[in-house]
Amino acid sequence: MTFVRSGLFVAIAMVAMAPAGAALAQDLPQRKEIRRIDLSGAPGMEVVSSVSTFKAGDEFPRHLHHGVELGYVVQGAMIQLPGQAPAMMATGAPIQNLRDAVHGGFKVVGPGDLILFTVHSVDKGKPLYDWVK
Repeated sequence: MTFVRSGLFVAIAMVAMAPAGAALAQDLPQRKEIRRIDLSGAPGMEVVSSVSTFKAGDEFPRHLHHGVELGYVVQGAMIQLPGQAPAMMATGAPIQNLRDAVHGGFKVVGPGDLILFTVHSVDKGKPLYDWVK
């Protein structure tokens, strides 16, 4: 993950007031889509903003996106990757995943919920997630 901070709370407030888009069938129940719009000047691309809340015990499977994902850890929690010691995903940490980069694959171990705000600039018409084994 690469770390970036600026203007996130303004962005959250702006998208929270927008109408929600339809989530795709293979989506995670923890993710609430806030808005989905066409990316201006980039035919075939769209921007999807979401808030995801993972409770202790929830797993976030390995996956990739057909575009770029940027985000922010709104509320941090301990996570655990298979075969590794638990590690903190800290409140305030930015999230950045490049096109087709496999990421995720962790279990939330608590103590509280892990809350993520994400914005994806992705290929329109493709699923937001492609699951990776």
